[in-house]
Parts: sequence; structure tokens; C-alpha cells
Amino acid sequence: MLDDIGITAGEIWHYLEEHEEASIGRLTKELKKNERMILAGIGWLAREGKLTTLQRQRATYFMLNISSSENGGNTL
Repeated sequence: MLDDIGITAGEIWHYLEEHEEASIGRLTKELKKNERMILAGIGWLAREGKLTTLQRQRATYFMLNISSSENGGNTL
């Protein structure tokens, strides 16, 4: 299970590198993962300080921290 969460975190990282920001719904749809796995992957990245959040109306959007994306994100 931990391996799956780590893999999902990496997929989220790469998606956000290409698309700049995404909601949980968008990540679930685009990465073809269930919401629970997306949330676990987001938690993994958040714990490492790699995400920034932005609240827009009723949705929360996730982006990579600038400092995290500048170093190439080689920790995943």
C-alpha cells in the first residue's frame, strides 16, 4: 500500500509539473485513480512540503511549491 501511495504521489508531482495546478477531481479523472489514493498521494506531497493550496469558490487547487519544482523534484 505504501508503494502505491508513493507511486501516486509521483504521478501527481509529474501531472502538476505539466499542468501547474489541479483539483482533487481533476487529478482523480486524469490519473485514473480513486479519490482515496489521490488524497493519500496529496498527503504524502504535503507532508514533504511540496504543495501549495489555493481555495477558489468551493474547490481546492493544488500546485507545486516553487522551491520544490526548481530543484527538479528528485526526491520522489
